[in-house]
Amino acid sequence: MDKKNPVISTSVVDAVLDAHQNPDLGKATIREIVTIVNDIEETSGEKFIRMEMGVPGLEPSPVGIKAEIAALNRGVAARYPMLDGIKELKYEASRFVKAFANLDIDPRGCVPSVGSMQGAFANFMTCGNLEKKRDTFLFIDPGFPVQKQQLVVLGFKYESFDIYHYRGDKLKEKLESYLSKGNISAIIYSNPNNPTWVCMNEHELEVIGTLATKYDTIVLEDLAYFAMDFRNDMSKPYAPPYQPTVGRYTDNYVLLISSSKIFSYAGQRIGVMCISNKLFYREYENLESRFGLATYGKALVNRVLYSLSSGVGHSSQFALAEIYKQAVEGKYNILDGVREYEKRAVSMKRMFLENGFSLVYEKDLDEPIADGFYFTLSYCGMAGGELLKNLLYFGISAISLHITGSVMEGIRACVSQTGEDRFEELKMRLEAFNNVYG
Repeated sequence: MDKKNPVISTSVVDAVLDAHQNPDLGKATIREIVTIVNDIEETSGEKFIRMEMGVPGLEPSPVGIKAEIAALNRGVAARYPMLDGIKELKYEASRFVKAFANLDIDPRGCVPSVGSMQGAFANFMTCGNLEKKRDTFLFIDPGFPVQKQQLVVLGFKYESFDIYHYRGDKLKEKLESYLSKGNISAIIYSNPNNPTWVCMNEHELEVIGTLATKYDTIVLEDLAYFAMDFRNDMSKPYAPPYQPTVGRYTDNYVLLISSSKIFSYAGQRIGVMCISNKLFYREYENLESRFGLATYGKALVNRVLYSLSSGVGHSSQFALAEIYKQAVEGKYNILDGVREYEKRAVSMKRMFLENGFSLVYEKDLDEPIADGFYFTLSYCGMAGGELLKNLLYFGISAISLHITGSVMEGIRACVSQTGEDRFEELKMRLEAFNNVYG
């Protein structure tokens, strides 16, 4: 195979790209890449190896499905749920964070949201109105690109830095250089990290927590991939190792816990915001003047969430409550259903590395990066957008690291949509790619 005969006709790819008027794929959003690849597939008839979107590639939790069907049969679809969630879910969410993160959070502070995206949006809106002088958010990047888009929509400012060069003891000085300005309302990061799969350790989280307390800043900890650092088995309730969290080192935190990846429940759009007891009841003068309610929890639920949705889907709340309940009671292992991602990452990484690619974020401090939902790749000095475009001709899609806030060139690869049945096809396409560009 040569440049004139790739997997996908160059004329087809070029025509689709021209139609989308997106000359720099390095700046294209995830959903823009999804649409472009959909159009190329439809025009060419070729099925892509799709690595651009972090969607579950496994079956949803059967525990959740059974509980949700039972709830629907009881007629809950006809009734509005409470804004702050049904009692069963609030109670079980509180037990869940105790069992798997070793944190004590009152059920009242465990509030469901329409996915963690809504949870982030609601907390951005609340944090951005705590104090007039605190008008900026700080991202510890790389991160989920849509969160910055949410801040743009809300009209808030943000700053960011790539953590890769500031791991361990270097983190304190870098973080303090931003917080000392006094304008940061909240710090945002994911752990495990999307897109790099870097996992912050307890020392780094202690640094963040200590500085958050010192500078009175809120930490929004995105746990979309809860307990999915497969190097440590965090699936045993009430037993270490627990999910690492900043919640052990400050009271100024909100955990955003998704059900999309760990329980493959993405389609039902439900997550939980777990707000520390102190923050939930804390009063802010500016919240009262802005929203008419002074306490963080009340303003978040009764003003912000109420403006976004009349509660979270009733039946899906019963589903998540039952998943949490059985996990806490040891009847349902939270990781058994998702360890497949680790296996896929091992195999897929090997195929890329054997065909001239390199890992961009290859170390987690002194350890090799874990095998999980994502990994990052570069190839022969190509910029991220250039590499992404060239891969399209060979039926492989991803996203550029540029849109995640990374200072490195390359792409993010997600393993979720590529099962073992397509490994041989991926191998052949990578060999063809390397023959052309290597």
